[in-house]
Amino acid sequence: MFLFRGSPDAQRDRGPDRSVGTQKNTNKYMSYVYILESIRDSRYYIGSTINLEKRLKHHKCGATPSTKRFGELKLVFQQRYNRIEDARYIERKLKKLKRKDYIRKIIEDGFIKI
Repeated sequence: MFLFRGSPDAQRDRGPDRSVGTQKNTNKYMSYVYILESIRDSRYYIGSTINLEKRLKHHKCGATPSTKRFGELKLVFQQRYNRIEDARYIERKLKKLKRKDYIRKIIEDGFIKI
């Protein structure tokens, strides 16, 4: 949900954007943590970026060595952050967990609680 500056709802929208799917990045400084799932074997890949649409294209065309072996991927989760440093910090924490059940819980809940 995008709110225009000055609208009454803009004051209430302080949390991260937890919508799934690609969307136009209206603020070039927004950052994302995202989770991809392999359609073939349900493995997860966790990443962060400042341009989600462009990054997903890299994954899809096989330009990313770490996901090339995953086969076809689908975006199952994204969460927006104001700074890339915050997104990278959360990405590292999630990758250290290496727990598929925790990743599934994040996807089901629709947000990261760290």
